[in-house]
Amino acid sequence: MSNRSLFESWKGLSDHDLATELARETGKRLVIHREQEIEAGTTVWRLKDSGDMLAHNFLMEAFKALRPDDAVLSEEGADNRQRLDSDRVWIVDPLDGTQEFGEGRADWAVHIALWERTSLTAGAVSLPSIETVFSTNPATPVPPKVGKKPRLVTSRNRAPYAAILVAESLDCEAYRLGSAGAKTMSILMGEADIYVHDGGMHQWDSAAPAAVALASGLHASRIDGSPLEYNGPDTWLPDFFVCRPEYTEAILHAIWGRDPR
Repeated sequence: MSNRSLFESWKGLSDHDLATELARETGKRLVIHREQEIEAGTTVWRLKDSGDMLAHNFLMEAFKALRPDDAVLSEEGADNRQRLDSDRVWIVDPLDGTQEFGEGRADWAVHIALWERTSLTAGAVSLPSIETVFSTNPATPVPPKVGKKPRLVTSRNRAPYAAILVAESLDCEAYRLGSAGAKTMSILMGEADIYVHDGGMHQWDSAAPAAVALASGLHASRIDGSPLEYNGPDTWLPDFFVCRPEYTEAILHAIWGRDPR
């Protein structure tokens, strides 16, 4: 099916459903692209770059066709500051976890989120390697707790100081994953309970995971407990954490020694 025909079939979708379909379709295309490029013997660097741009270009074409009056903030696109005056801004990471994508791993994701002036109102995160999409509607219920110890997931390439404080204070079992979307969705898959990140990330790294997490009933905020805010002049977000709600206060106390709010 051509892109034009595909977009025609998506006309009339709600924001939730559009986010879901964009995340799913982009992920499918990336899986096919990776298979073809690996078979062709491409380099890891070329695979990562081409995957980023394939996903970005598809999403930009889709938004132009289906939400032409909305602004878009994408990791792979130039930052159009006119978005600051827009009531509706799609914040997307076309390929979150580019390194993992290039390495042939499964812990990468596609992020689609909609920010409407003061809040995240729709979003989806796809994990294409396992053909799974998490959305804001229908939201995925928080799964039952598994095991006695809390399980903390953190980055593959660094151990954030805040995560170390939480792991030690709550006696967590800890493991590592790549994409921020993969880490957040591991909580909704019942594989983890806590994800703590300090040291900074961009808005597109956390917007869709936060939208999906909040819709599902998880806690998601800055590490001082303050609400997440998006579409600011600076795309940098200093910190972020997501957890099963019963761990929220213990995490804040582990990091700050008290509730900072």
